Amino acid sequence: MAFKVQVGPAQIALHQGQTVLLTETDGQVSWPSKCGLYFRDTRVISAWAIFANGEQWDLLNGGAVAPQAARIFLTNRSFATEDGPVAARTLGLEIGRQVDGGLHEDIDITNNSQKPVRFNLEVAMRADFADIFEVKGDNIVRRGHIITSWSAGKQTLRITYRNKDFVREVVVHTGEGDGEPTVNANGRLSFDIALKPGQAWHRCLIYDLVDGAKTTRAPKGCTESSAESGHSRNMEEWQRTVLKIETSNEEFYRCYSQGVQDMAALRLPLHGTDHMVFVPAAGLPWFVALFGRDSLIVSLQTMIVYPEFAAGTLDVLAQYQATERDDYRDAEPGKILHELRYGELAHFKLIPHTPYYGTADATPLYLIALHAGWKATGDRTLIERHLSHAEACLSWIDKYGDRDGDGFQEYQTRSSAGYENMAWKDSGDAVMYPDGTLVQGPKALCELQGYVYDAWLRMAEIYDELGDKRGANRLRKKAAELFEQFNEVFWDEKSGFYAFALDGEKKKVLSVASNVGQCLWSGIIAPKRAAAVVKRLMQKDMWSGWGIRTLSSDHPSFNPYNYQTGAVWPHDNSLIALGMRRYGFDAEAAALARDISGAASHFLLNQLPELYAGLQRDPTGFPVQYLGANVPQAWAAGTPFAILQAMLGLQQDAPAGKLYVDPALPAWLPDVKLIDMRLGRQRFDIRFWRDGKETQFEVLKGKGSAVERRAVSALHQ
Repeated sequence: MAFKVQVGPAQIALHQGQTVLLTETDGQVSWPSKCGLYFRDTRVISAWAIFANGEQWDLLNGGAVAPQAARIFLTNRSFATEDGPVAARTLGLEIGRQVDGGLHEDIDITNNSQKPVRFNLEVAMRADFADIFEVKGDNIVRRGHIITSWSAGKQTLRITYRNKDFVREVVVHTGEGDGEPTVNANGRLSFDIALKPGQAWHRCLIYDLVDGAKTTRAPKGCTESSAESGHSRNMEEWQRTVLKIETSNEEFYRCYSQGVQDMAALRLPLHGTDHMVFVPAAGLPWFVALFGRDSLIVSLQTMIVYPEFAAGTLDVLAQYQATERDDYRDAEPGKILHELRYGELAHFKLIPHTPYYGTADATPLYLIALHAGWKATGDRTLIERHLSHAEACLSWIDKYGDRDGDGFQEYQTRSSAGYENMAWKDSGDAVMYPDGTLVQGPKALCELQGYVYDAWLRMAEIYDELGDKRGANRLRKKAAELFEQFNEVFWDEKSGFYAFALDGEKKKVLSVASNVGQCLWSGIIAPKRAAAVVKRLMQKDMWSGWGIRTLSSDHPSFNPYNYQTGAVWPHDNSLIALGMRRYGFDAEAAALARDISGAASHFLLNQLPELYAGLQRDPTGFPVQYLGANVPQAWAAGTPFAILQAMLGLQQDAPAGKLYVDPALPAWLPDVKLIDMRLGRQRFDIRFWRDGKETQFEVLKGKGSAVERRAVSALHQ
């Protein structure tokens, strides 16, 4: 490997819960920039710099040592003092940081010279309390007032922002450590430092964060103790709990293992119905928040790894399920939210994210995740607890998802601040005609029909479990009708492919896009046409060699560097790979898995970003970053789990006490061992290996009779 691809600007990103710290590589926060300390969608520190007698320091090395901790090493430039000059590179400065609720910051200075030194160390910080939406959009508006107060006795700096009843504060405690008390002057914290040769100086800065009347405390322990912190122990325990693998393919092992680490770091603690649960945050740095679509898809991707994500996600999303129509928030009874925010703009309803419901797919995905969670855990109480929410979802699909009663799902915003597009491709330019002009709504995207088809069949099985045969038969009939209608209306005989969407006049939008691939995942593609769909997706204009592009490179709107009109999204490919296996296209699914695994090997830490450029792969090429991609990002982190499930044909049926497998390992991945594969309360270790062109398996731990070979396609008939 010649080099590793850096995603995004060179910076250090730390996060835990709803607290995110972004700094330059030297640990400072320049102004203006998008860096800073963010808490509940508000930037509470917008500038941070450190000086020795007015001079800045030079970076040696620094970086994150864990998702929540960093260490940065710097040395001094030459500077003058009243005792004489201090030569460059004679002082060592180490900044340690740990995010866990608030921020704990350690400042350590060592005198490596043979002379005593005496100087003034200054830490300058500012807080703009900008809403995260305005920082991201480079349009910051000050609405309230900022007050700074210093308590010499308590050695505490308090910076408060108040706009009517919206309050954010950062409280910096400066007293823990060596030397004289801190002084606050000229907007800076000032420390008088006198060091003998070889002597060291240490000071802790502890940043507590306040949201209204609630204070979130920073950890008291210094950064070197972060590995023993409660948060670190929880992450380690989580990683011991989840599905682990062994394989001779180091590339895939690293991709999978990094996905586990990313998912551990992205766990977002939120209050469920009656207890604290963990759900996957969408991604760093801009989407450390609850997202309906993202959390549900990630829950599905991680079902073989950690099924508790689904239970937590279902609990939290049920809590916010819409109960009335609210056009500003695109809410309708039974609808599942898109995004929930806590910043100033949301507080004053200047944006509709309180929560915002502008997504057409989260509601059927809720039903899919409910069924999958039940099948993975065998927990009947899960479906009993959420049955009323599920039935509200079913009502929304019929009454609001199908806006005109034609049997298809359509979307169109009713909000003055709403989104133009409400499927997973939600950028404003994501849905276009073959000539590049934008489609006018209401829009009926192909994959939405598939989600609903799949949701109805899964809910029919849930009704079977509950003894409601009438409800089950009704949903199976509706699914069969949708299947026939979809395959009649969306299929285009001339092009031999399905329409991307139907426009507001019910005309086919025949742009070739990856969305049709997700219809394989849901099973709405007619089996006789599956080969044509797979073949079309694997043509060079769609298949880049690093994965399937979001849009054909032959389309006039194609741009390999654009968000959803040409880039490659790992999660999209993982769902398409699952769909290919469903229809028996093992080699093509394995090819996509190899693409994603190979792409991950080029990125720092083998960490898959949210997306990357849709450039064609060649012998000397590498995946090229998309500017602004989130990393880590939840459904990118979940991608290796889903492609592993695809290649092994894993299907959980805990209510029946069965784990079905249909392994088809490719030559590039000749062996995989699963450790702690879960089925309800059972755990299994299973070894898979290639034997010629076939894949064999052996149950090493657990009840062998519970693991049964059965074709993936047979399970969906």
